Amino acid sequence: MRSHPSNQADASHAAKARPGPSTILVSGRKVEYQVKQSRTAKKLRIRIGPHGVQVIRPTARTDDDITRFLHCNRDYILRELDRAETFKPVIKTPNHSQRAIFYRGDVTLVLVASSVTKRGQNKVTRQNGEILITQPAGSRIPPVRSLENWLRKEARAAIQDQLQSILPRVRRSPGKLYVMDQRTKWGNCSALGNLSFSWRLIMAPDFVLRYLVTHEAVHLAIPDHSQRFWLTLQSLCPETERARQWLVANAHRLLAPLPF
Repeated sequence: MRSHPSNQADASHAAKARPGPSTILVSGRKVEYQVKQSRTAKKLRIRIGPHGVQVIRPTARTDDDITRFLHCNRDYILRELDRAETFKPVIKTPNHSQRAIFYRGDVTLVLVASSVTKRGQNKVTRQNGEILITQPAGSRIPPVRSLENWLRKEARAAIQDQLQSILPRVRRSPGKLYVMDQRTKWGNCSALGNLSFSWRLIMAPDFVLRYLVTHEAVHLAIPDHSQRFWLTLQSLCPETERARQWLVANAHRLLAPLPF
């Protein structure tokens, strides 16, 4: 992300880092942010959620560094703040007639419809940008189970599509592919060359899923996190840093329980 010289004059409006919130003008928009000191962080990071903007600050970085960092990432900040505003009503209003989840990076309504004419198992479809769960009369399968199973299948298909695109470029093939409900890692490459991913990746934007699948695919050829690994990953996935920033800000949204 590149900075825009025309906005550097806004820097004079940035408050010095302090325990309370600071403000900065970004493209004429007043943005409030909190600074959190970190002894372990190696670089500045931004977290953006329903409660606003938080900057993770390594101890060696100055207030001027934060100001420049915010301006360089202004497009990302404004875009994610708008996303957070969209998601707020979903978080604060537990209206059971209008449930919503993140699906491929967008807030998507999930509707449940009962059917007296259909028989068999619940059916999940996507119509007009919404997810519809049709529950036949007499079905004992909870809608949430049908939704999760559908999301798992969607995740597997999307992951396989990305692997077909990237594996020829790393000149490696995985052993087995697992799509699981792991909570500590989004993906993993085992010593046997098996790849595993969280089904919740289907909730993230496509560029985030591409990054994580590419990350683990590169591990088939380079098992460590050396400079060679990161250079290879960046060459195959130019959206790497953007995806990592998105995950820092939005991981909690992907890990939220399904709304049933």
